[in-house]
Amino acid sequence: MKEKYINLFTDFGFKKAFGEEASKIHLISFLNTLLPERHQIQELHFSNSEHQGATALDRKAIFDLNCVSANGEFFIVELQKAKQNYFKDRSLFYATFPIQQQAQKGDWNFKLSAVYTIGILDFIFDDEDPATHGDVVHHVQLKNQHNQTFYDKLTFIYLTLPNFMKTEEQLESLQDKWFFLFRHLHELEEIPPRLREKVFLSLFEKASIARFQPEERQAYESSLKYYRDLKNVIDTAWDEGREEGLEQGREEGREEGIETGREQEKHLMVANMLKAGIPDEQIISIAQVSQEVLDKLKNEN
Repeated sequence: MKEKYINLFTDFGFKKAFGEEASKIHLISFLNTLLPERHQIQELHFSNSEHQGATALDRKAIFDLNCVSANGEFFIVELQKAKQNYFKDRSLFYATFPIQQQAQKGDWNFKLSAVYTIGILDFIFDDEDPATHGDVVHHVQLKNQHNQTFYDKLTFIYLTLPNFMKTEEQLESLQDKWFFLFRHLHELEEIPPRLREKVFLSLFEKASIARFQPEERQAYESSLKYYRDLKNVIDTAWDEGREEGLEQGREEGREEGIETGREQEKHLMVANMLKAGIPDEQIISIAQVSQEVLDKLKNEN
């Protein structure tokens, strides 16, 4: 392999860097750059309750870490490698699990510990608000009509890392350095001077491919190949379908034409995924089409 260090957007790489007992210091350091002072983590343990996703696509496109701090806060850390329909719905759904598991038998006052969902995204939201265009950190809580926080114990923090554009020379904060590593660790040949801190030296040691045992190297190569294939196929399907579908809608210039364009967008996306050999279950989940429609499109292609 040409790379000296692992890609943190692979399942293997993310688990190696953050999901092992010896890697907790990396996860704590990273999370603390995102959390308020009152919820800074000193120690945590990995939760045995795993929510691996309701569909095959969830299990392949997302890697989860579930952990609890010494003070009882719950953290769901998700590495999201590819776009999905209803991503926000799915994220909210899984955030309810650590809420429900806090229920106590008998008399209980319903006091809950804080729950954080940290979404590390290798893509940008399609419906990104122009006012927040280019933001890396998206901090989401329940608010009332006066934009005042209604409930501060359920928080979603999404990181759209493709928006992080700082160079090595521009890195200032600890958060900057972690974002930089997510985007560029696998491209580095040596440890940059600005990253010669204890926590990063530990990370580089864990991330060095040369230190892997043969079975670890093989597992990483398989994980890297799957990440590249999945991201390429799904991103291409979305992009090509959207561009060609919307173009047809613009040309016809009528409401019916726009609706036709949307359908054409979806059909082209499905066709691209069929050509790439993606299983029916995943196509149905991504494109939100029925098996009947999928079978019809198969016959047409």
